[in-house]
Amino acid sequence: MSRPLHRGAPAIRVTSSSNDLLDSQVKEQTEKEELDRNQSSHRSRHRLTMLLLKSSLVVIVILALTGSFWWTLSISTSSRGHIYHSSRRLQEQLVSDLWDIGELSFGTSRMKEIEFCPGELENYIPCFNVSENLDSGFSDGNEYDRVCRQGSRQNCLVLPPMNYKIPLRWPTGRDIIWVANVKITGQEVFTSGSLTKRMMMLEEEQISFRSASLMFDGVEDYSHQIAEMIGLRNESNFIQAGIRTILDIGCGYGSFGAHLFSEQILTICIANYESSGSQVQLTLERGLPAMIGSFSSKQLPYPSLSFDLLHCARCGIDWDKKDGTFLIEVDRVLRPGGYFVWTSPLINVQSSLRNKEKQKRWNFVRDFAENLCWELMSQQDETVVWKKTSKKTCYNSRKSGSGPSICSKVQDVEFPYYRPLQNCIGGMHSRRWVPIEERATWPSRSNLNRSELALYGLHLDELNEDTANYRIIVRNYWSLLSPLIFSDHPKRPGDEDPSPPYNMLRNVLDMNARYGGLNAALLEARKSVWVMNVVPTTGPKYLPLILDRGYFGVLHDWCEAFPTYPRTYDMVHAEGLLSLESSQHWRCTMVDIFTEIDRMLRPEGWIIIRDTALLIDSARVLTRRLKWEARVIEIESNNDERLLICQKPFFKRQPS
Repeated sequence: MSRPLHRGAPAIRVTSSSNDLLDSQVKEQTEKEELDRNQSSHRSRHRLTMLLLKSSLVVIVILALTGSFWWTLSISTSSRGHIYHSSRRLQEQLVSDLWDIGELSFGTSRMKEIEFCPGELENYIPCFNVSENLDSGFSDGNEYDRVCRQGSRQNCLVLPPMNYKIPLRWPTGRDIIWVANVKITGQEVFTSGSLTKRMMMLEEEQISFRSASLMFDGVEDYSHQIAEMIGLRNESNFIQAGIRTILDIGCGYGSFGAHLFSEQILTICIANYESSGSQVQLTLERGLPAMIGSFSSKQLPYPSLSFDLLHCARCGIDWDKKDGTFLIEVDRVLRPGGYFVWTSPLINVQSSLRNKEKQKRWNFVRDFAENLCWELMSQQDETVVWKKTSKKTCYNSRKSGSGPSICSKVQDVEFPYYRPLQNCIGGMHSRRWVPIEERATWPSRSNLNRSELALYGLHLDELNEDTANYRIIVRNYWSLLSPLIFSDHPKRPGDEDPSPPYNMLRNVLDMNARYGGLNAALLEARKSVWVMNVVPTTGPKYLPLILDRGYFGVLHDWCEAFPTYPRTYDMVHAEGLLSLESSQHWRCTMVDIFTEIDRMLRPEGWIIIRDTALLIDSARVLTRRLKWEARVIEIESNNDERLLICQKPFFKRQPS
């Protein structure tokens, strides 16, 4: 059973219109029964009334639009700003009215709760259907591509597996997960071939990644080896070398990134969709950053020049295939002066000398990397480290016809969203071409200066104001939720938040991250959480700013499914997202967005939505259909906005 919502928070008050949950349910049930009694006797009169209402509404809209056209001609430019804001308020009111009319016209059917998905969809991810891709003719690895077909989304609530348990708290949950929470077989545990996949043990109901095991020493030694190959004393010097963010391709189960967390290195895992034994699912279950992504036919949804280091340890990608196109994509997302670390049996010199085919493949990768202006820094055993050039002049000094050409301005799109892979070198036209050794080191990197902010069209005052606002917001959120999150570890008013492992929140998905203010405020408050900053494709493109601050982020269209498995986030935050989608004339419905939130959220997870009062009121109605426990919170400093705080209940599947 999920815990009930509590009330109260500094600078926030619960609206007087928010009734107790039980009273709300009783009232709702009464209303439904009353509607059912009246429906049969008043059906014909109801239809006639609705026909008249809709006809009147159409006439009013036509007259209003006609009148506004002629009225607009007489508006002076000095008054347009005020009129624009008033017009937006009227549009929102119209949306709310149409919603209410729709509720009336559909009657009780509109208020029907959304049904649970069938049991076989417990790991359901829209847009990833390998069998359907194969039937459509996809092959050569492209069957793992993300394809969002029309009607692929099912608006139902995904139930957890039969014996699902709430994950253990961080940091215990990093090293031990429940077997029932993920889809993996014992055979997959014992036959995993990746370096970091092998570092786990199956123990009754749990999978253990214990840091005290002899296997874990392999990750520590491996990280130390990479640091030495770069020219550092050990991995604790990564930050001083300008390394803060790492993209770990085919990460196994995240042990490499888990080890580096203590060094303040942010490692994000990407791997193909897998129906069982998923690297991404297990990594997220451990409380580590991960998302589904593949090197097959499309560019990754990250801007150019996004990461300080890319890592591939037996990741299963044939870098010599497709004429080196995969290596070009690595170069695109790698910052100037950044590193590419590759561990593979193909690199072993002695082995390659005995196998001409292996030697041919290794020679291709080595020569292609040189033509990308990568410097081969070191090669030891099965591991090689390259460093991307910090100087653009290197590309002009290459021999004519050697290596890929530089992308034109038309080809060099800084914000690709699953575009086809390019065979030219990208990022060269970006104003963000700054070597990692010239950037401020972490954590100073998060506070960009005036000249750096100018690259994104921002003033320092704007970022400072955003930071100050989120500092207050996080304090209010935490005060509101602390009695619930720490309910089994009581704290008195004024006490500091208990240290891990008492922290129930490990990760947060910010659906409309803007400048990364929520991420910055959580770090400043020393909360042991990481944030997946999402920049909507329909909003301002500040994703490069977020990445350059040393955070992680991704571009996404919220009318499509997010590339993650069900039950992978503890909290979902959305400020202004509904207004953003409303301004785009609702390309998809609010139901589509909210069922996707429910899919991504863990049982007993939290949803915080901040938006206009009208949109929050509409969203509050929808939460009943989703079976969420919800409260509307008034914001004292802004009467036009409200908070919607919800908790997803833990519905246990019943044996069939």
